[in-house]
Amino acid sequence: MCTDHNWINNAIRKIEADYQRSADTHLIKLDLPMLEGIDVYLKDESTHPTGSLKHRLARSLFLYAISNGWIGPNTPIIESSSGSTAVSEAYFARLLGLPFIAVVPRKTATKKIEMIKFYGGQAHFVERSDEIYAESRRLAEELNGHYMDQFTYAERATDWRGNNNIADSIFRQMKLEDHPEPTWVVMNPGTGGTSATIGRFIRYQKYNTKLCVVDPENSVFHDFYKTGNKELTLDAGSKIEGIGRPRVEPSFIPGVIDEMRTIPDVASVATARWLEGILGRKAGASTGTNLFGALQLACEMQQRGEKGSIVTLLCDSGERYLDTYYNDEWVANNIGDLTPTLALLANFEKTGQL
Repeated sequence: MCTDHNWINNAIRKIEADYQRSADTHLIKLDLPMLEGIDVYLKDESTHPTGSLKHRLARSLFLYAISNGWIGPNTPIIESSSGSTAVSEAYFARLLGLPFIAVVPRKTATKKIEMIKFYGGQAHFVERSDEIYAESRRLAEELNGHYMDQFTYAERATDWRGNNNIADSIFRQMKLEDHPEPTWVVMNPGTGGTSATIGRFIRYQKYNTKLCVVDPENSVFHDFYKTGNKELTLDAGSKIEGIGRPRVEPSFIPGVIDEMRTIPDVASVATARWLEGILGRKAGASTGTNLFGALQLACEMQQRGEKGSIVTLLCDSGERYLDTYYNDEWVANNIGDLTPTLALLANFEKTGQL
């Protein structure tokens, strides 16, 4: 336990000063003329200093751990991560002068490993994604460090009532739009923390917006949502990096979710590639998961003659995945044939239907 108030005060000041230097992320309205009276927006989380949605989480986790006395001036920080959270936590660990070790699956994108090292962290590899938890605990005990454990603390480290969290930011940025109160917010689950924040905020602020959570293949979240079985596990992890889990994570809160869908991996990757033609830049495959779900909802609204808005997230840049989701050979060997989904999206451009 850290009781050095001078260090605690200075550490929190440094993190808050970093936050003050960072502008809010952009809300991008997509140009989709095939949708009449339905607007689709991307909250662009790739513009954070560490390039992803996980920058918010890492900042909250550090503030939470410091305030709880779990981190002191010489505490090694250990985290289990598929990459983006580790990149962001390495950034904040360097800001505080603390050593950082990321326990990551060996299949993690090379660019993310390079970024962890760029911010002064180390990558500790395990073969399977379900091995990250026990190995992180072992390392924390061995090194007398702190296991940050994003999968447990993500839903409680962020102030979901407001205070410029991601949900608060979305609704403030929507105020002058044609449909300022979104019909849907669409989010994918990694830890489940962001969907918990958004769902709680919607209810607390008395909005009528619904939350749709879109899960990739090889993830237990959707089945848990349907069955309530917390013991669900899978032998294989998600192929959409950063989202989906082989076990039910403590931060996943099903009660704040109005609807869940499973998005095929080919649809996630194909939609991320299709988005480049709309946006002019690459996004990661988890953004494709989000957007495909948002487009499904938009098409269903259009069929019912409804008008409104849908907000989802651009989670990170596709530049991190040039050797995977934007590599045709890798996609053919690991994801499958994108051609049918790309044809479906081309038809959507013409007809407004998927």
